[in-house]
Amino acid sequence: MGESPEVTVVSSEGLPEPTRLDLLSSNRPYLIGPFDKLKIDVFGIEDLSKEVQIDASGRLSFPLIGVVKASGLTPGELADELEGRLQGRYVRNPEVTVNLEETVSQVITVDGQVDKPGLYPVIGRMTLMRAVATAGGAAEFAKLNDVVIFRTVNGQQLAGLYNLKAIRRGNYGDPEVFANDVIVVGDSQARRLFRDLIQASPLLTTPLIILFRN
Repeated sequence: MGESPEVTVVSSEGLPEPTRLDLLSSNRPYLIGPFDKLKIDVFGIEDLSKEVQIDASGRLSFPLIGVVKASGLTPGELADELEGRLQGRYVRNPEVTVNLEETVSQVITVDGQVDKPGLYPVIGRMTLMRAVATAGGAAEFAKLNDVVIFRTVNGQQLAGLYNLKAIRRGNYGDPEVFANDVIVVGDSQARRLFRDLIQASPLLTTPLIILFRN
């Protein structure tokens, strides 16, 4: 079976970490993205303390200072930017804090044989095992030695194949996953076929022997 020319499979060294440009957020630390919801507090000034949502272009509108480009900044960097714009002209010594309330821009996709496939937010450090657990864990027919992480680095599509059983045994480390990664847990056709045969033959009186061919 041939490999797609657009995908490079990384077998032993592991997938490289995505760049800041790849993700808009390297997740080390968290970078604000479009449609994220933030809680901005200006100490001592209730009228300037509010919840805001970043727009599709990565900007927010803030009282007194207008439009601010927030996408690609950390919450701390955005706080410094707001303080700088408020300083002197509007507020003598502003103290601004920015906290992430909700993210929709920094997510991973977990698909395949997990109990709850879907999109999940990435806040802080996330690993492959944690990602699968977040998606409800491996499903009944999961093929634990066939788990693939798809990632884009410097515009190139990469795929890494991992074995969850080997990770659980400590054979190698639990790899980190990043926003925009797609994780696919494989399907064990052999286990599925065995169950289907059992259900089709509920009154077996002799052992059921199945020959699986590669």
